[in-house]
Amino acid sequence: MAYRWKNDLTRDDVTPYGAYMNRRQLMAGFAGVGLAAMAGTKAQAMELEANSWEEITTYNNFYEFGTGKGDPAKNAHRLTTDPWTVTIDGMVDRPGDYAFDEIMAAMTVEERIYRFRCVEAWSMVVPWNGFELKDLLDLAGVKSGAEYVAFETLYRPDEMVGQKFGALDWPYVEGLRLDEAMHPLTIMATGIYGKTIPKQNGAPMRLVVPWKYGFKSIKSIVKITLTDKEPPTSWNKANGREYGFYSNVNPEVDHPRWSQATERKIGGGVFAKRVPTLMFNGYEDEVASLYDGMDLQRFY
Repeated sequence: MAYRWKNDLTRDDVTPYGAYMNRRQLMAGFAGVGLAAMAGTKAQAMELEANSWEEITTYNNFYEFGTGKGDPAKNAHRLTTDPWTVTIDGMVDRPGDYAFDEIMAAMTVEERIYRFRCVEAWSMVVPWNGFELKDLLDLAGVKSGAEYVAFETLYRPDEMVGQKFGALDWPYVEGLRLDEAMHPLTIMATGIYGKTIPKQNGAPMRLVVPWKYGFKSIKSIVKITLTDKEPPTSWNKANGREYGFYSNVNPEVDHPRWSQATERKIGGGVFAKRVPTLMFNGYEDEVASLYDGMDLQRFY
């Protein structure tokens, strides 16, 4: 049975794109089931603004293609995404190299309309298409004793021009606790607006964890490792004081160089009013229990 949740985001919160004006809901394998938008429960605390295809695909961070917000859209065309293979190894029953087509044939693709909050205090609403990460991990078979999931981005400097420079220690790596990875909100996105996900947004497959800052949602994944040890993460390695392992959206914990209490919605213009940031990016009811007993000021 598909996971259900309290919903406050609809297609009205996202600018329609082309043929998507009919507001159909893409639910491959679930035709006729009214399941599409997954979101938090506190919309009254946030003024939701629309985001267009152009905004979503031209304003983003993907340092492998440059450090400017527009660099990924300008440079990502060099990336070869077919064929694509994801290695799944570590504490799994069926380790191996999984072809992207093989993965997609085994997965159920849904539409998930999520808030996206960057650590830089800007935000969007994005209509992703993808599948639950849990389903992919189940395909490989998680062994008893595994506690974390490590991810790695493609390393190909000839195509990913930003990797020729030392902005970060390449390849980009990220990680989740296993219970975070297995949560129904956590997806592997393969599309936006029902179209194939653009290269600048992490083609052909990227992680999306909507209650965490955007840099946790690693792009263009080529390796997934199940482990019993907390894995290293790129921004934590670069500056552990500013970027913790968990990186949950928390308006009460400021970045050392700016406040996280409010955010700027992309598409609202330079003088747009900032809106309050929601705890866990609005997904508190769904995920707060994952951190029961933890000091969220310390484990940031």
